[in-house]
Amino acid sequence: MDRQLISHLAHRDHPIAAPVSGANVTRLLRRARLAEGARILDLGCGEGAWTLRALALYQDATADGVDIDAHGLKAAEHAAEVQGVWERIRFHERPAAGFPVAEQYDLVLCVGATHAFGGLGPTVEHVRRYLRPNGLALVGEGFWEREPTEEALTRLGATKSEFLDLPGTVAAAEAAGFDVVYGYTSDLAEWDEYEWSWTGTLLRWANEHPGPDADDARAAALEHRDMWLRGYRGVLGFVTLLLQRRN
Repeated sequence: MDRQLISHLAHRDHPIAAPVSGANVTRLLRRARLAEGARILDLGCGEGAWTLRALALYQDATADGVDIDAHGLKAAEHAAEVQGVWERIRFHERPAAGFPVAEQYDLVLCVGATHAFGGLGPTVEHVRRYLRPNGLALVGEGFWEREPTEEALTRLGATKSEFLDLPGTVAAAEAAGFDVVYGYTSDLAEWDEYEWSWTGTLLRWANEHPGPDADDARAAALEHRDMWLRGYRGVLGFVTLLLQRRN
């Protein structure tokens, strides 16, 4: 079964697609305090949950969303139509790292998608190219909440160098010419809500759609749950940083 489809199905009940509650997504977006007529870019937008929420908050803003997941983009287009903002957002099915720098934006989002650019450092350097002077970015990234064990690294399929601790994460973001002007560190309850939703939604879909695809979905859900519960729960944290470009 296509991994993009598995991810789409798993996020059906949690389209934010990160361990952040809806209330805290709204709080982060409000903190951006965007000016009238703001332009927003979401790199790795998935189903567009963050940007659609931004368009609801800033009713004269317009946006572009970029992702390679056709299933997610289709869901995003449907949600934009239902919410009445479809005229204010364009979706682009292409790799985020290859989206052209054709204009400058007031806010660029990249939450949980830094892998598309090769890690946090290359991500923030790339994001900076799209921003106006004093423009803002919301970047969501994992970090080591505590020292990972070898077992945790094995189950996660990661190396220790793949993530930094929280001070190192902040320093890496600022090294590309940004100031961290706000941040939110997800708590364990948000992680649990995200992971139980991811695995449970996929298992429920598998039960309701028997066949080869269901077997693949069940295997993916159980593998992911084991990786989380026996590996990175309480070890891997997640922080969403509001960055302002220094001139």
